[in-house]
Amino acid sequence: MIPSRSASGGSNIKGRKKEVEIGKEIRARINDQITCDKVRVIGADGSQVGIESVAVALKLAEEAALDLVEVSPTAEPPVCRIMDYGKYRYELNKKQQEAKKKQSVIEIKEIKLRPKTEKHDLEFKIKNIRKFLEQNNKVKITLRFRGREIVYADTIGMDVLQKMVEALSDTAEILQTPKMEGRQMSMFVGPKRK
Repeated sequence: MIPSRSASGGSNIKGRKKEVEIGKEIRARINDQITCDKVRVIGADGSQVGIESVAVALKLAEEAALDLVEVSPTAEPPVCRIMDYGKYRYELNKKQQEAKKKQSVIEIKEIKLRPKTEKHDLEFKIKNIRKFLEQNNKVKITLRFRGREIVYADTIGMDVLQKMVEALSDTAEILQTPKMEGRQMSMFVGPKRK
């Protein structure tokens, strides 16, 4: 937990954790956690202060009532910036949340049926596939064969899948043609591109 600033605007430098985690992947060392001898200092206004010892950089940060944050630990010497660490963390978290919002998650839904599935049940499954496609999901249609039904995979099985493709032709496109996987035949369909 990061201690809050006092009413006078100064920061409580002692008592901070060794490494503070921002989001899940970004880590930054601040104030007394910076252990190298010399650092390249960037001022609060973004100007280059120069290469200074950590003690001098900490003093500059304290005078500005801000934190010294290591922004590039792999550089030689490491780059530290004088800034409000709480605000920095808040902005990074906000950027991560925005990036997360922009991601589109495509799920693969699966519909299982048998070669002797009745017409009404087949229509119901087609209705569900349409619903999944409207939600921008891909659908795996799996036709399972039991016992001696496997003999009719190329005839009855292909007919059932062909009927489904014809019924979905206005909203779906075939992503993967039907293929046998053991005792089942599967095919992938996705929403039609506009």
